[in-house]
Amino acid sequence: MTRVLIVGSGVAGLAAALAADAAGAEVEIVTKADPAGGSTWHAQGGIACPVDAGDRAAHARDTMAASAGLADARAVAALVDGSAGAVRALADAGVAFDRDAAGALARGREGAHSRTRILHAGGDATGRAISRALLHACRARGIRLRSGAMVADLLLDRGRARGVLLTDGRILEADAVILATGGIGEAYPTSTNPAVATGDGIAVALRAGARVGDMEFVQFHPTVLARGGRFLVSEAVRGEGARLVDRDGRPVMAGIHPAGDLAPRDAVARALARVEARQDGAPALLDATGLGRAFLARRFPTIDAATRRAGLDWSREPIPVSPAQHYLMGGVVADLDGRTTVAGLWAAGETARTGVHGANRLASNSLLEGAVFGARAGRDAATAPLSAPRRPDPVPPAEGEGGAFTRAELQAVMWAAAGLFRDARGLADARRTLAAWGGTSATQEDRNLLAVARAVVDAAARRRGSVGAHARTDDDARAAA
Repeated sequence: MTRVLIVGSGVAGLAAALAADAAGAEVEIVTKADPAGGSTWHAQGGIACPVDAGDRAAHARDTMAASAGLADARAVAALVDGSAGAVRALADAGVAFDRDAAGALARGREGAHSRTRILHAGGDATGRAISRALLHACRARGIRLRSGAMVADLLLDRGRARGVLLTDGRILEADAVILATGGIGEAYPTSTNPAVATGDGIAVALRAGARVGDMEFVQFHPTVLARGGRFLVSEAVRGEGARLVDRDGRPVMAGIHPAGDLAPRDAVARALARVEARQDGAPALLDATGLGRAFLARRFPTIDAATRRAGLDWSREPIPVSPAQHYLMGGVVADLDGRTTVAGLWAAGETARTGVHGANRLASNSLLEGAVFGARAGRDAATAPLSAPRRPDPVPPAEGEGGAFTRAELQAVMWAAAGLFRDARGLADARRTLAAWGGTSATQEDRNLLAVARAVVDAAARRRGSVGAHARTDDDARAAA
């Protein structure tokens, strides 16, 4: 029986576990934190799914358009074609998607979608509903979940992944390893990601010699509640009719993008940042007052509660919002079945770069990506031909000592050089700074953040033109519009 070890417990990891188990593998999930602390649990908006006949082609077009034309058409086709099956599997696992008064699946609309196709659960608690259902399904099948276990490195056998080394020194051997650890939010001072998002899977893969790609494409969500913390205000609110305005009530997106408030995230985030700069640091505002108190409380209960905790009444006054790091479009290069360039190693979800997002991710394609490609990776890992095991190679030595650094210092470098706006001088300075810092005196998470920060900055320096989420202020052709 093939032993499949999955690192991560979000939608991609759990979908992979269930698919690998169904394919007959012996499955174990390892996660450094409680699954309720991950990005999937906190996802609000929903999951994109073309329910209506003929909407698949439109969904694919919207995904390609949002990606600035850089998405892989084969990956987009796999995502869209797999959407109905993925949503059906989630429903079978117990996800109770919201329904309208007629009993049909309720659908919302978000930025850069040409049609209403966003399914949601619990109003704005879709990620929580998915996490709970998939965790219950894993437990019902007897899949072991080992929490509080952080992976330090991969174990390699002649270049093939054979398991993982944990930070406490324990070794977990496996025939196949799937990395699904999420994103890199902690590389930035403000992020919608939970604090556990330290790029662990990408860093582990880099140290094992795996290829990464599209690391320059970091998405910044336009609307994070500008009252401390990292609370995201879903763009589904704008899909229902809320508007972005400056402090004088003027529409922010007027004349900037034909889709207005529902433009792709990269365009909206940059527009809000410019408004904030013009207003001497005062954030732009999200005006949802026209939607009414009862509707806001029913459709967006999580956001409604958060605004009240912040001392705001968004049914009566616009609320302050600012951009924050949200998602990494790049990651460990993987094919449509999650296979990486290292034998025995798969990657799925935000950790992977399948090419489905290109330069900018379409809203609500992330949960869908995790469900579709996580399941594909799980099935493939469970059924891949086995090779005769050997004693794993010695664990590679830790990175050489360099200058000490703090996470706050790394975050400041990343925001200044690889944030919403980039230029050659800032990126060159960042490369020198990051290269001078070392790893052995830092925590495992901070060593991982340093590795992914270097990869992001290097990729951003190589791509000299602006495209999608990568905005170069020294690009004369576009001037980071």
